[in-house]
Amino acid sequence: MKSKKTKIALVTGAASGLGFELALLLAKDAYTLILIDIDEDRLNDAKNKILDTYNATKTTLILKDLSLPNAATEIYNAVKNIEIDVVINNAGFGLFGTFCDTDWERESQMLNLHIITTTHLLKLILPDMVKRGSGKILNLSSLAAFQPGPLMALYYASKGYILSFSEAISNELKGTGVTVTALCPGPTKTSFQSVVSEDAAENKIAFNMACPKEVALYGYNAMQKGKVVAIPGTINKFLSVLPRILTRNRTTKIVRKIQDKNRAS
Repeated sequence: MKSKKTKIALVTGAASGLGFELALLLAKDAYTLILIDIDEDRLNDAKNKILDTYNATKTTLILKDLSLPNAATEIYNAVKNIEIDVVINNAGFGLFGTFCDTDWERESQMLNLHIITTTHLLKLILPDMVKRGSGKILNLSSLAAFQPGPLMALYYASKGYILSFSEAISNELKGTGVTVTALCPGPTKTSFQSVVSEDAAENKIAFNMACPKEVALYGYNAMQKGKVVAIPGTINKFLSVLPRILTRNRTTKIVRKIQDKNRAS
């Protein structure tokens, strides 16, 4: 009798937040895990928590700064002889402030992480998946992807890139057995809040602050079903189409007013 193939999943930004919750869901479904993060202590804590819950889970840790230009190549070189069944591009962070005043070094790190590393990693891994005729990709975009975001201009733009990129390659991959899903959550209670800025509007809209466990489960199920765009929450689904109703110019002004109001409060 032929033994069942072990499923393997790679998760970036796996030490906390949505990445950790997604890793837990993968462990529950008996995936072998490759967890990647820059924070060694939290990454080890995440591994221990997963093993406490699912003690049979095989877990490999890769400590990596994904904002560096060669990060994707280094990761691929470490896993290229392994058949990766799932890739979850979760790692990311935001910056708050006017484009003229924010720090370029930190912004370039964010752009490298959200755009270059995410794109390059899939460029390297996808051909292997297509050749095998199976694979699932989950890219973490955001509700921010659907409109411009004054005072977080590059964050919104980079998440817009992830959404557009995911939709495009999902179309290209039809019939290959490989699917791509863009998860677009609204404000979610994760470590994102402590990184971006206490002034950002995302940190002050308590009525629509989602639970990371619920968002992760929604995205995970959407990925397993091969859904292209996954927007958790009725309010967020409505907000995602608002720019089509009010025009992008109008919604951009609304975002600016919300950010200014929260910064002043």
